[in-house]
Amino acid sequence: MKRTAAGVAVAASAALVLAGCSGGTEPAGEFDPEEKVSIDFAFWGNDDRATRYNDLIAAFNEEYPNITVNTSFTDFPSFWEKRATEVASGGLPDVFQFSDSYLRQYGEPGHLLDLAEVSDYVDTTTFEDALLGTGALDGTQYSLPTGYSLWANFVNDDILAEQGIEAPTGDLTFDEFDDWMADVTDATGGEVYGGTDYTQRIQTFELKLRAEGGNLYTDEGELGFTEEQLAEYWESGAANRADVTVPQQQLEEISPVSGFGAGLTASEMSWSNFLGGYLADSGASSISLVAPPVTEVGAKDLYQQAGLQVAISSRTDEPEAAAIFLDFVVNSEAAGEIFGTTLGFPASSSKLAGATLEGVDKQVADYIDANADRIGDAPPIPVIGYGSLEQKFWDLGKELGLGTKTVDDAVSEFFAEADVILNQ
Repeated sequence: MKRTAAGVAVAASAALVLAGCSGGTEPAGEFDPEEKVSIDFAFWGNDDRATRYNDLIAAFNEEYPNITVNTSFTDFPSFWEKRATEVASGGLPDVFQFSDSYLRQYGEPGHLLDLAEVSDYVDTTTFEDALLGTGALDGTQYSLPTGYSLWANFVNDDILAEQGIEAPTGDLTFDEFDDWMADVTDATGGEVYGGTDYTQRIQTFELKLRAEGGNLYTDEGELGFTEEQLAEYWESGAANRADVTVPQQQLEEISPVSGFGAGLTASEMSWSNFLGGYLADSGASSISLVAPPVTEVGAKDLYQQAGLQVAISSRTDEPEAAAIFLDFVVNSEAAGEIFGTTLGFPASSSKLAGATLEGVDKQVADYIDANADRIGDAPPIPVIGYGSLEQKFWDLGKELGLGTKTVDDAVSEFFAEADVILNQ
C-alpha cells in the first residue's frame, strides 16, 4: 500500500521517540592517519549530484587515502523513510546529508553527534553566526550547512521576448504580480501561462507572514499562524486558479517536471539554487532571477535558507574520520570548485574561496547580493514533523487546484494533521 509523505513522517517521528535512548559515541581521540577506516555517507539527490560527490570523494582521498567513503543516494522522501528505519533498528550512516526541517526530530532524542566532541577536526569559524544557528539546537551544534538560498521568482526570458512582455520587477505587490501573470496568459492565448499557483507553496505563505512580523512556527515548536490566516492566503489564489495560472491537471500529467521546467509557464517561485536545474529542464537560453512580490515595502521577509546540512550519527564507530569528511564537504575549496552553487550559495568562507562564480553560479550570487537589504533574521528552528507539514501543505494546494477540496476543508485538514504531528 502506498504511504503518504505525512504518514511516513508520523511513523518516522514515532520511531525516533521509541529509539530515543540512542546512546552516544565515545569522545573523539587522536586520529591515526595511517589506520585504514571506512565510513558510510548517504545523501538525497540525482545523478548529477552523485557525480559531483564522487569527484569530491576522489579529491578527499588524495588528502586522506586511508578513509574509504561508501556512498548511497535516493530521492528526498525515500531518504528520510530509510533514515527512520535505521533509527528504529539502532543505526544511521556515519555521515549523511541532513535538513534543518528534521533538527528537533533527530537532535532532541540524541541521534546526532554533538560537533563539539570533534571540534579538533571541524572548523566552524568559517561560518556566519546566523548560518551556524541553522544547525544548532539549544546551544548544541549538530550539523553544518553546505550552502544557502533565497526564495526567488524565476522568469523565462525566451517566452517573454517572444511575446514582447517585460519581466516583472521585485518591487511588485502580489496583486500587481497577479496582473502581470494574467497579461502573459492573455498574450499567449493560454498556450503559456503567466505562472504556477504560488499559494501551493508554504514558503510564499512564510514570506507573507514574515513581512507582517510573524513566522510559520514559534521558538516553542508550535505553529505561528491561525486558521483564518491560512484561509485568507489560500482564498487569495482562487482568481488565479480560475484562468490565470497553469491548470493543476496539466501539472499532474507532466510530473515530476514542473510547469516552468516544461515551458508551460513564464514564471515560477522557488529557491535560488534551482536555477541550473530549471535551465536544464526548460531548455531556455536565458532565465532571470527576480525578487518575489512584496507584502510590506521595506520588510525583511527573505532569509538565508540553509536547509541542506551535513550531520554525523551519534553512534558512529569512526567519529574522527566522519568529522574529517564532514569538514571537507562543507569547508574545502575542492567542494566549492566541484559543487559551485548547486548545494546552495557556499555557506563557509573557505568553500566559497574555491568556487568560481561564473555563468549560473554568478547569476545566483548576483541575485543574493542585489537583495541583501531584504534579508532578515533566520526563522525559528522548524517544528518536529515540519517536512511532512510542508508536503501536506503542497498536497492540499494541489487539491485546491484540482477542485477536489474547498479552502475551508483544506484548512481544517491541515490543522488536524498539524495537531497529530505536533502533539503525538
